[in-house]
Amino acid sequence: MAGTDDYLQLIARLQGEIQKGLDELDLPAEPRYLYDPVRYIIAGKGKRLRPILLQLVGEIYSASASDLKNAGLAVELLHNFTLVHDDIMDGDDQRHGQPTVHNKWDESTAILTGDGIFAISQLLIGKVETNPLLCWTRFNEAILEVCEGQAYDKEFEDDNNITMDQYLMMVTKKTGNLIGLCAELGGMLGDQSRDTCQALYEYGVILGQAFQIQDDMLEISASPAKMGKSLGSDIAAGKQTALTILARERNADEWQRFQAEQTDLSELELCSAYYDYYRVTGILELCRKMTGELIADALAKLEIIPEAERGNLLAFSELVLNRKK
Repeated sequence: MAGTDDYLQLIARLQGEIQKGLDELDLPAEPRYLYDPVRYIIAGKGKRLRPILLQLVGEIYSASASDLKNAGLAVELLHNFTLVHDDIMDGDDQRHGQPTVHNKWDESTAILTGDGIFAISQLLIGKVETNPLLCWTRFNEAILEVCEGQAYDKEFEDDNNITMDQYLMMVTKKTGNLIGLCAELGGMLGDQSRDTCQALYEYGVILGQAFQIQDDMLEISASPAKMGKSLGSDIAAGKQTALTILARERNADEWQRFQAEQTDLSELELCSAYYDYYRVTGILELCRKMTGELIADALAKLEIIPEAERGNLLAFSELVLNRKK
């Protein structure tokens, strides 16, 4: 495995290549109502973790550069499509350090922008030459799972009966499924067996669960500037997170009293109050332990890859575990 500096340089290089591919997409100039906000989204400063994972896996199996590029851009655009629509549904005003599309323009523009980005992602995945039908089918199955996950996320709002198992099912669909697809596509583009691709998918799914729990924690501990998105919206919407479920399971009466006391607070004050509660009660530590255990479970799925070739994926998993935004 490369040293930390070498690995960070690799990630930065891949991020640059993905951004270059996005910038070079041949988009029409008109109608500006559609393509101006599409370009706005493409220029956003996302982490590009999903296409990076696809690239890292695909390179292990010597997948073609053109397939990896097209599939990587497709999954990144698919991810951004979900964000544009999620931001409308959740009322978020900031994403990737800039105003959300519905905030900068309006909801009608944002809906159409998401639809356009989705269509472009379909065109790109359609360019894949290795196992094209299989890749296209799995790509679309993943889209439907993400939609199901978002539906559960909305259904679960303000429902204090949601269990940790239900939460993990929801985040598996909404977050883990797409990360799993990226790892799986890397195997498919390298023409690997069904069993290998399934193990890669499971690795990504579990990694995605850890990623979402990390996101739950960062939602109340990071600053909007560092995260590049609105914070506190989960609290306002009554979202069920790993933190809220653990707090309720640990001491339901105390948790209910705490929530009732949080009135007339700004978004940052609300995040700070919840962070202090989770820290003092040990909920944050429990979530950190959960993410560590999930990462370990994910890494166990990588045993299908020769040990000498796992290095970059081990480092990628560590990056997810220790991310700050």
